[in-house]
Amino acid sequence: MARKKAPSPSRSSPAPQAKRPRNAVATREAILQSALVAFSRAGYDGVGLREIAGEAGVTAILVNRYFGSKEEMFAEAAKIACADASLFEGDAATLADRVAQAMVANPPGESSGVDPFRLMLHSASNPRAAEILRETVTAQLERPLAAGLAGKDRPERAALFLALIAGVALMRDVIASSALAEADASALAKRLAQMLKPLIDDKPAKKTDKPQQLSLGF
Repeated sequence: MARKKAPSPSRSSPAPQAKRPRNAVATREAILQSALVAFSRAGYDGVGLREIAGEAGVTAILVNRYFGSKEEMFAEAAKIACADASLFEGDAATLADRVAQAMVANPPGESSGVDPFRLMLHSASNPRAAEILRETVTAQLERPLAAGLAGKDRPERAALFLALIAGVALMRDVIASSALAEADASALAKRLAQMLKPLIDDKPAKKTDKPQQLSLGF
């Protein structure tokens, strides 16, 4: 009796392939990018691990495996957000102009991606997040900036420099002051640079002959 041939595998149903191993570096980077966008949009208290994990295409369990906790992940995200201090490098004589031009380079408006300023603004109401941000800003922005300044009170002047930048960003990009949003970019950069230069040069502003009286009309 003839032996029956075994049926050949169907071409329409290929054998399942082994699952590719996960790239740990790429996965961690994807989670961090998702966290940066989420914290920029909603702040520390406004987003959870499940949302961050979902945007990164992973599970919340895997997020905990890589970072341990939401707090530790936020600390990593804050370091990345404050990592670029390149504007503070180079000739101190042109620092005010470089920073002022960078501040007005982009049109004012709502950011849809990673925004270091909004990450800080939206997260500062949480005490622990504020503490993390304070430590990160001091280590990665204030100290490098102060190190490049001459004269006395360098940490104080560096902090004032950053505070002035933050105030302009708040009024122009978040509150969207029409006076700043509609101003000529080059003229605005020039005025801002004039405000920043005394903090760099450690020279007091020129005194006017007669102080002007400011009335707010209250």
